[in-house]
Amino acid sequence: MKPPLTIDPDMTVDEIMRRWPATIRVFIRHRMLCIGCPIGVFHNLTDACDAHRLDEETVSRELLAAMTNDDLVSGPSVFETTGAR
Repeated sequence: MKPPLTIDPDMTVDEIMRRWPATIRVFIRHRMLCIGCPIGVFHNLTDACDAHRLDEETVSRELLAAMTNDDLVSGPSVFETTGAR
């Protein structure tokens, strides 16, 4: 899987961390409480940055760098369909 060029604005922070585990370090470094937070399945990056009063552009840039270098990519999105009915 290729890393994204941008972060999908509809993707939740939970989804980001599941797909690219290396991004967890970015959330921790910014003291974001998203890891294990029940709201993480609802908040996108904009919501999370607003809640933690962080600059979204800076966090996004760091997340994309982590995604690019993530050796533990866990595969496709859990929200993508497989075509099975």
